[in-house]
Amino acid sequence: MSARPGVLVARAVFDDVVDRLRVHFDVETNPSDTPFSKAELIARLQGKRGALTTGSERIDAEVLGANPQLRVVSNIAVGYNNFDVAACDTHGVLATNTPDVLTETTADFGFALMMATARRIAESEHFLRRGEWNKWSLTMFAGADVHGATLGILGMGRIGQAIARRGAHGFGMKVIYHNRSRLDATTESALNARYVGKAELLQQADHLVLVLPYSAESHHAVGAAELALMKPTATLTNIARGGIVDDAALAQALAAGRIAAAGLDVYEGEPAVNPALLSVPNVVLTPHIASATIATRRAMANLAADNLIAGLGFGPDAGRPPTPINPGVLPLRP
Repeated sequence: MSARPGVLVARAVFDDVVDRLRVHFDVETNPSDTPFSKAELIARLQGKRGALTTGSERIDAEVLGANPQLRVVSNIAVGYNNFDVAACDTHGVLATNTPDVLTETTADFGFALMMATARRIAESEHFLRRGEWNKWSLTMFAGADVHGATLGILGMGRIGQAIARRGAHGFGMKVIYHNRSRLDATTESALNARYVGKAELLQQADHLVLVLPYSAESHHAVGAAELALMKPTATLTNIARGGIVDDAALAQALAAGRIAAAGLDVYEGEPAVNPALLSVPNVVLTPHIASATIATRRAMANLAADNLIAGLGFGPDAGRPPTPINPGVLPLRP
């Protein structure tokens, strides 16, 4: 029997990243890229010391209890709502994520999605593809200006700040934001951003972008009551996490014209999408691809591998993983 630690790569990952792991570990992969059920995940983790995961794999007390030898779970994502961090603490399991490396790419996409929403790009493309364009008219698919408009950002972490920079410095937008804690004055000045309460943010924003992490507290942070506060001409863009928006309430607001349009990259219960969102024309829908460039996805996978290698005591940073979520469990028990 091999003395090398075993690790599970739960989804298909770049071959060269898997090769990096094979230097140190016995690696089990998932070449079909089919998400595991909980029972399958528990079975696949038997005897494994570590796992390279994505948002598809829920690591909770049941999974950890069934695999007491597990020491590191390394997420290829900045978000980690698929991890029960308290359970990881209890079981002495290190959880890690991949912040920073996807900030600018995600901000690019968020701004692009917001612009596509404001300018009705998807709606007009569908119109053209259906063969319905037979003349030009003055108000055909007239949308909302982005330049000079008020950009509202809910959640002002790294990605929120990157979106603010694009709006303020690239498009002359007035930037307002709400966050759990206010930014320092120097950062606010650099971003030309003004802190406001949540209600004021909803009421004033011409284009609202959601970039806050998902938690029990942020579940349905934007629901029917919040949508009712927004301007009927406003747009909403969600690149954060599904569950932050009440998708059913949003579909109703879009159908009723209570807001002008929405751009969504994330959904409650994804990859399932609320059918009501598929039936309204004034929404741009993308399949959770905000960080999807080859360079960024490679950087994410390599950082996750760095975390797994170092977390399990190998490589030049042995015992010092770059981006731990719960560093209090370090050093790891044997």
